[in-house]
Amino acid sequence: MCTPMSYTGSAPGASTGSVIGSYAVSVQELLVIDDLLSALVGIEGRYISIKRVRGKEDHVVFQIDSSMDLALQELTRRIFPLCEDYVLVSKFVESRSHFKNGLVNHALAAALRAFLLDYQAMVAQLEHQFRLGRLSVQGLWFFCQRMMSSLNALAVLVEKASFNNTSGSATLNLLQSQAKAMGGDSAVRSLLEKMTEYASAAYLRMLERWVYEGVIDDPYGEFFIAENKSLQKESLTQDYDAKYWQQRYSLKEGIPSFLTNVAAMILTTGKYLNVMRECGHNVQVSLENSKLMSFGSNHQYLECIKSAYDFASGELLTLMKDKYDLVGKLRSLKRYLLLDQGDFLVHFMDIAREELTKKPEEISAEKLQSLLDIALRSTAAASDPTHEELICCVERSSLLKKLATLKDLDCACPADKLTAADVDQSMQLSITGLETFCLSNKVQWPLSLLISRKALTKYQLIFRLLFHCKHVSHQLCAAWQIQQVFRSVKILGTPILRSSILCRSMLKFVNSLLHYLTFEVLEPNWHLMHDRLQTARSIDEVIQIHDFFLQQCLKECLLLSPQLLVKVEKLKALCLQYATSIQLLMPSIEVANSENTSKAGKSRSRTNKSQDRDQQLKLASENVVMSESILKFEAAFNSELQSLAPTLSNSSHAEPYLTRLAQCILGVRTDQ
Repeated sequence: MCTPMSYTGSAPGASTGSVIGSYAVSVQELLVIDDLLSALVGIEGRYISIKRVRGKEDHVVFQIDSSMDLALQELTRRIFPLCEDYVLVSKFVESRSHFKNGLVNHALAAALRAFLLDYQAMVAQLEHQFRLGRLSVQGLWFFCQRMMSSLNALAVLVEKASFNNTSGSATLNLLQSQAKAMGGDSAVRSLLEKMTEYASAAYLRMLERWVYEGVIDDPYGEFFIAENKSLQKESLTQDYDAKYWQQRYSLKEGIPSFLTNVAAMILTTGKYLNVMRECGHNVQVSLENSKLMSFGSNHQYLECIKSAYDFASGELLTLMKDKYDLVGKLRSLKRYLLLDQGDFLVHFMDIAREELTKKPEEISAEKLQSLLDIALRSTAAASDPTHEELICCVERSSLLKKLATLKDLDCACPADKLTAADVDQSMQLSITGLETFCLSNKVQWPLSLLISRKALTKYQLIFRLLFHCKHVSHQLCAAWQIQQVFRSVKILGTPILRSSILCRSMLKFVNSLLHYLTFEVLEPNWHLMHDRLQTARSIDEVIQIHDFFLQQCLKECLLLSPQLLVKVEKLKALCLQYATSIQLLMPSIEVANSENTSKAGKSRSRTNKSQDRDQQLKLASENVVMSESILKFEAAFNSELQSLAPTLSNSSHAEPYLTRLAQCILGVRTDQ
């Protein structure tokens, strides 16, 4: 508490130990003024006592000797509220002058102490007047009135602050709300605004360090931005549900009211600066005319925050585009994971077929990686340095099961139905590496902000769909080539002819599906994303554009429409089973095997060989097993394709992209 002043003299005619009422009124006035000057600085007098209020630790009440003249009592009691407010404010200053209460409270206590010094100077002047014999109780009341409203406003403020134990932004909000409540008293309002300015100085220094350096300088937990140091940037490439970007830095409750509308901008500004600092990129923000000195009505502080945000946003975006080649990385993902450059894949499927036909748990990822490197170096991809960032992966579950495990995808079908449909399919066709193979990509910080584990997983889902379609098409082409040896058989209506037509229909279906996925979905959405990226002004906007691109691709590739995807998967499974059957049945007919024939056999006449071949093909055309098998595949394929038509038709009104899909694949049905 501030050191009080006291008057040690006695009024003429007064004797120690007598009640004040035993003196003349003029003497009583002198005695009570002496005590009041002490009471004004929180000290008891001879006839004025201080009592603590029960249940209120910092509250006191002043009491007067009841024998005093009634008129003097009335005037004296008018001054008591000022004395009580002084004691309340003084105790607050004393208790909040320690740094453990926070920088804002410490700054407020310092401002209040300065105010109390002015108040004590007033009391000293009144004491001087009293010693000169120029001060009456009425005069004392007159001089105290100018302090009454100001000190009372401060007392109300510190009472609320003490009761709620406020600190940091809560204290600033309380100061602002109290200042607004004093709109009718300009002097008191000005005083509270000045207190707010002093108290906010320390807070604004924290804010400055965050928006200009990306540093949280908050030793007492007052700032409205929290840092979660347990979240590391490495989690972005490892954890599908990584929350690094959303939760490493986050807003706390109790944002200062004058920063509420720009809190998100402040948070983002510091986050951008932190990314650049972790990249080793030294950022020097120009502080000329940008110091956050106060948050007055001119809103200059808002302009400073906006300038800092624009600078940090532009600097980080330039860094990502220029130094880390953001667009080039996205092109690489399109080239390899979205199969924009598919020549390497054809070669890879040929040389890795033996390994890919194994069960997923039996496949050597190292061997696949070596084969992939060979395929890449022997095609046009060899000239692209980014191909070295590709990684082979083999999942342990089918595409449908994988979709069922990703709960955050907006699927229109429950996971249990997806799993059930997948089980039915797996009973017909065992899962191999051809169904579970996918590519991944090495992504370094800070590109991992955009291309996170979650984003890569979405790329991989699309890749697996495309890769499997390519595999099905490859197998159907092999079956088609085998059947070409039967073209010389002139027997219309035979199973051989039906098989040829069915194979052509299946190829048309799969290739139409691939055309739709590539040219109706991926290409248009990619170009739309690319154009939007050119006008993006922040990394958050870039992330949003990229996430929207992936979401649209997943949706239009049917990966978010399980009902349709299940039907497409069943059609592909039928195509694979058919191609496998053809490749098993027809090669058993040995036709013109040049490697196994002797030189003598080669000298036979063309006529004899032609007769032998025609005879073998005719026998094959009459093979009962083959005939029944082809008829079953034909019926099943047509049935599944027909069931797809109403599903597409019913959904195309809500989802226009399904109209394009229907135009691509409907009508692909074998002639009866």
